[in-house]
Amino acid sequence: MQSETHGGEAAKLDILGFRRPGSAGHVRTALLWLVPAFAGVALAADPTVTFTHDVAPLLYQHCTRCHHPNDVAPMSLITYKEARPWAAAMKEAVVTRKMPPWQADPHYGHFANDPRLSDAEIQTIVKWVQEGAPEGNRADLPAAPSYPDGWKIGKPDAIIPIPADYTVKPHDPDQYVYLRVQTNFPEDRWVSAVELRPGNRRIVHHAHVYLYVPPKPKTASDTAKKDDKPQPMIKRDGTNHINPLMPVVDDGCSLPHGGNAFGDPQENNILGSYLPGKAPDVFPEGYARKIPKGAVLEFQIHYNSQTITDTETDRTSVGVVFAKEPPKQQLRRVDVSNHFFKIPAGDPDHLVTACYVFPENVDLMSYTAHMHLRGKDMKFIAIHPDGHQEVLASVPNYDFNWQNEYQLAQPVPIEAGTKIKIVAHFDNSANNKYNPDPTKDIRWGEPSTEEMMDGWFEFILPQKPAETASIAHGAK
Repeated sequence: MQSETHGGEAAKLDILGFRRPGSAGHVRTALLWLVPAFAGVALAADPTVTFTHDVAPLLYQHCTRCHHPNDVAPMSLITYKEARPWAAAMKEAVVTRKMPPWQADPHYGHFANDPRLSDAEIQTIVKWVQEGAPEGNRADLPAAPSYPDGWKIGKPDAIIPIPADYTVKPHDPDQYVYLRVQTNFPEDRWVSAVELRPGNRRIVHHAHVYLYVPPKPKTASDTAKKDDKPQPMIKRDGTNHINPLMPVVDDGCSLPHGGNAFGDPQENNILGSYLPGKAPDVFPEGYARKIPKGAVLEFQIHYNSQTITDTETDRTSVGVVFAKEPPKQQLRRVDVSNHFFKIPAGDPDHLVTACYVFPENVDLMSYTAHMHLRGKDMKFIAIHPDGHQEVLASVPNYDFNWQNEYQLAQPVPIEAGTKIKIVAHFDNSANNKYNPDPTKDIRWGEPSTEEMMDGWFEFILPQKPAETASIAHGAK
């Protein structure tokens, strides 16, 4: 029996390459020699990955902005109890880089709000799941992020709702509703963060809030001019659409105003936006937007009834955080659009362009691509006065459900006379699973079932103080 034991040990050592010829003593010597070697291997093994020590900090940094109670994500990932059932799904989402959602090509631009996980962070989640997704020592759990009353910007200094509940019935057509609210601020206010929060996400598709500027009184000559030619937009079923009498021009850069139906793009007076997947407007330190004393806010809200079966109501509101001190620069925005394009039925890769020339030196702060369900990709190109071109940003896989604002890590200086060219492609084919109807030619329209082609640029005027009047406006 003893010889069988010795033979078994010797066989194991032979397989490992450590067998020594001779007696059983040689075997025992070899075994003693092996013990510290294998002990060293055990000591060098990677420690167990746990939720409290390793995974929770990643979720708090990259994920819980959406994955907390009563927000856009379908589940919260703040606690272990909440996250554990989703462990396998989390692994799949991060390995495929489906989550966190981010469509910008990393080869162009560096962005302060890039939520992507590093390869090492992805491997941490993978290892956690492979090891059974253990909780770990609860004393290791860092403080969870706080979303007071659901606000991502923290507790607002002021909350301003729309005047009354708005009602949407099943099968109502898409509606763009404009609602005004008096702020009653006794003095000018600079705001460092703005969050537009739907009261009912089932019926609010997106929303913007602007400083309301009353239109200039119309003159007799204005009326005469309108009578001379058809207007570029018509209203149908409560939403605007390009007038079908307007010419079809896919290359907006060939037109005097870069594709904009209303003339040169104008700096707008927006405060903040709610779009699918977009984070609140939190401005870099030292930058802000201004709400003048006694200003009136105008909400533009896109209501959609596609997901409801009963009558529902909404009370959207905007929350703002006041800047602790006046900013060094005021954030501004210009929207560059082509309103004249036409996407043929079945076309899988239709090209549309729009252009804008900055008439003075600016520093770009962010880019946003906006299209609807047929949007495929968008690229932002700067054509400098000396003729050289550079790609500022690229969104190669546009996703209507995740309309990120790409906030630059450092301002990008653009000299006066630089042309910004936006190049976009649309997929109006049956291969686009989001396409409402590939058999239709599609033109510009506010409903999600039609299309838009917009690039939004935030910028500052580096040579001018925060109180300076608006930028002069550029053409094609």
